[in-house]
Amino acid sequence: MERSREDGPEPPPLPPEEPAAEQRGRAAAMEDCLLKKIEISVSEAEKRTGRNAVNMQETYTAYLIETRAVESQTEGQCSPVDSLWRRYSEFELLRNYLLVTFPHIVVPPLPEKRAEFVWHKLSADNMDPDFVERRRIGLENFLLRVASHPILCQDKIFYSFLTQEGGWKEMVNETGFQLKLVLELKNPDKRFTELKHYSDELQSVISHLLRVRARVADRLYGVYKVHGNYGRVFSEWSAIEKEMGDGLQSAGHHMDVYSSSIDDILEEEEHYADQLKEYLFYAEALRAVCRKHELMQYDLEMAAQDLTSKKQQCEELATGTVRTFSLKGMTSKLFGQETPEQREAKIKVLEEQIHEGEEQLKSKNLEGRDFVKTAWADIERFKEQKNRDLKEALISYAVMQISMCKKGIQVWTNAKECFSKM
Repeated sequence: MERSREDGPEPPPLPPEEPAAEQRGRAAAMEDCLLKKIEISVSEAEKRTGRNAVNMQETYTAYLIETRAVESQTEGQCSPVDSLWRRYSEFELLRNYLLVTFPHIVVPPLPEKRAEFVWHKLSADNMDPDFVERRRIGLENFLLRVASHPILCQDKIFYSFLTQEGGWKEMVNETGFQLKLVLELKNPDKRFTELKHYSDELQSVISHLLRVRARVADRLYGVYKVHGNYGRVFSEWSAIEKEMGDGLQSAGHHMDVYSSSIDDILEEEEHYADQLKEYLFYAEALRAVCRKHELMQYDLEMAAQDLTSKKQQCEELATGTVRTFSLKGMTSKLFGQETPEQREAKIKVLEEQIHEGEEQLKSKNLEGRDFVKTAWADIERFKEQKNRDLKEALISYAVMQISMCKKGIQVWTNAKECFSKM
């Protein structure tokens, strides 16, 4: 089926398979990543009180970022540690800057700002020590992912975030990244539409998985703690028995151990839940790439539409025929036709504008193709990372569940032996 003229310009094709030279270049970029040069850690979290933008007192958490040069350590010298404090809002500002500045990159997500998908024993308070600790780990992971990315790690604003405490916000705001608005496209590229749909589905699936996990954790916690009643009953029973007393007392001890083990189990589960949450937020990064493509495609279509309009105007002036209704056409009929000199002057101006428009359209087409090539390469990199990380997390979670069940079997096996000795 032929493509009609009204459909707008052809979307840029998907890039061909990456040649060996580009693969070597990407490998070299990985060797030059910032993480090869400095160690980065978020070592502490501190509760603070201060004044916000409207001069109201607020309580917030600040995080200590520590960096140390790697080169001096390899030479046998212990390099000094540089450190500075950052609020969560500053991490947000950095990520928003990266999203706008690198629209073709799947920018790593931040950990959740507020506690979500938690089971009842965990506090939803943002100042809860356990939540703050999990967020500290998540912020460190964010910095490590950015520092290991072959493109993001080279950004000067990111480096300043790690090393320059004063004046960093002013430096970011001077870039004007907030002014770069994203427009929606009426007919977006099918490939990016599918990617955006996938990111929505990924976010939905992981959200449901986290909710199921929280409900299971609630019930599991109750089941384990109820086993403590076995321990209490067996212990009370042992006090009135002579021959059966030792066996009942030992069985009760095993039940008490089993009951108390759930706290460590669910704490370990939170680690796997945080890994899933990271990809819950990665979905938004995928949508940001799609939004940038929509903006570029919109500009491309508007440029093509403007060029078509100018060519039509030029043709109408040259032939003296008007294809569509216009105010200028009505004016010429009412007040007389333009002189040949006036028409020639207008045609000359339009021809110059048409030439500029054609060059602009070529430039936008080339820019669009480069964007698709770069974006798709990073999306493929992200897919490999996602598949690897989620596979590892799910396998580890399954292994943990198997281990937990084996411990339960062992507890009841031990209880059975205690009963057999009575």
